[in-house]
Amino acid sequence: MANIKSLYKSFYLSRRTYIVGTALVLLFILSFYIPVLEEMGKVLLGLMVILILIDTSILYGNRRGITANRKRLQRFSNGDDNKVEITVTNQYGFTLKVRLIDEIPVQFQDRNWKRDFRMEGNGNQAIEYFLKPFERGEYSFGNIIALVESPVGLVRRRFEFPAEEIVAVYPSYLQMRKFGLNAVTNELQEAGNKKLRKSGHSVEFEQIKDYVRGDDYRTVNWKASARKSQLMVNTYVDEKSQQIICVIDKGRSMKMPFDSLSLLDYAINSSLVLSNVALHKQDKMGLLTFGKRVDSYLPPERKSLQMEAILETLYKQQTDFTDSGYEALYSYVRNKIKQRSLLVLFTNFESLYSLQRQMPYLKMMSHYHLLLVVFFENTEIKKLVHTPASNTEEIYIKTIAEKFSFEKRQMVKELNQQGILTLLTTPEQLTVNAINKYLEIKARQML
Repeated sequence: MANIKSLYKSFYLSRRTYIVGTALVLLFILSFYIPVLEEMGKVLLGLMVILILIDTSILYGNRRGITANRKRLQRFSNGDDNKVEITVTNQYGFTLKVRLIDEIPVQFQDRNWKRDFRMEGNGNQAIEYFLKPFERGEYSFGNIIALVESPVGLVRRRFEFPAEEIVAVYPSYLQMRKFGLNAVTNELQEAGNKKLRKSGHSVEFEQIKDYVRGDDYRTVNWKASARKSQLMVNTYVDEKSQQIICVIDKGRSMKMPFDSLSLLDYAINSSLVLSNVALHKQDKMGLLTFGKRVDSYLPPERKSLQMEAILETLYKQQTDFTDSGYEALYSYVRNKIKQRSLLVLFTNFESLYSLQRQMPYLKMMSHYHLLLVVFFENTEIKKLVHTPASNTEEIYIKTIAEKFSFEKRQMVKELNQQGILTLLTTPEQLTVNAINKYLEIKARQML
């Protein structure tokens, strides 16, 4: 009984069978006018039934038939192409025609995913495809389904392989690995930006050396001088392990989408890559996220597990659709971050007025820390500015777009006048521009 039920669920007639059946129906209709065709139709119908039975016995004679399993990355990278591979094994001794269906997560909105191919007898075949998610979170895969036909081609047998699983989509760790490798090989170092060894007063001691004319007398090491019976001085180098903190605004302005990703996701991906590069450069890396209030804070560290902690913290960040609390941010930074640090603030201002409202808090933060404000250029407005206007309405639209574009440049000017570093960038160039700005700050020894 169970075998009959299983046969009923997995048994399908192929497209070829329906075409032949339609032709036989037409033949029987014509037999009303041409009686000789009736006998021919009966013979062909009997032959088709026999072939269907033979085809069924061929496909169901092998209990296992084919097998399929899915291989994927342990976790997906947001905004990147993630490879998925399905390996199919043919356990029949003849060539199969296969239609493979993978039940991919609903977030991709692809209900027609299928692959058609032929497989040699007792052979293997790997089917590769790529999925590009645009939201962080959990994605659920379903089962793998295969419809197979023998060389007869009248019957299809349906196989379903349990493959339900959940994959977590994390911030773009694939970009992180790419830029991290470049950092190790020094390919990130821009032409003309060379590391400078600079003597000066710093918290990092280097060595004791003989005093020469011109050395600062305040660096004389009197104990060493007494032992050597000559003047000795301490030398210092700029501190290598500097504190870098990515500060991510989670207010409603960061929910604005560009190319399917929100500004918040662009900022998260960029923070992840920048953190990895900074750790490779022997700096301490920290993270702070805020909306109406400060939500999470990872103190700057250079330990081996810091990158994993940053990744896990960024994975669960979501905007709360409220106005950003810069007053709360300043209060938290002032109380929690005692050592002078580079604060890379990822935020977005769409009007000059919105920047001026927050300017007092930005100025106070820049008094105690080196502040880099990173905000976004509106690419849609940029397109409107460069689109020729052909009528009065388009002239008005272009004029308003030029006004918003001009305000963005004014924001940069106002921030620079207050001694605050700025980076105005398009979302797609955010990661590259942020890394270049960080390397520039390191090369110029501004921190």
